[in-house]
Amino acid sequence: MNNRYRIVIRQSAERDLRNLRDPIREHINAAIRNLAEDPFPQGVKKMHGYEDFYRIRIGRYRVVYSVNKGVLIITVVKVGHRKDAYRRF
Repeated sequence: MNNRYRIVIRQSAERDLRNLRDPIREHINAAIRNLAEDPFPQGVKKMHGYEDFYRIRIGRYRVVYSVNKGVLIITVVKVGHRKDAYRRF
């Protein structure tokens, strides 16, 4: 049985990624790809006030995503600097 999650990146998160410099963008993309194998890596934090939203830390940046365990889908909703990552996602 294949327990690999499918990654969906919202258009707004794609835009967030495009606005980052290459080195950090590549590092964040690698972390997002790794979520397909392990949606709850070491250091993941559940978002307070949200049912199935989590965040991972990549240096000064955060990736906010939701996990749908029923259909094995991870939706990346926000990528941003820690000061901005939690605004309106």
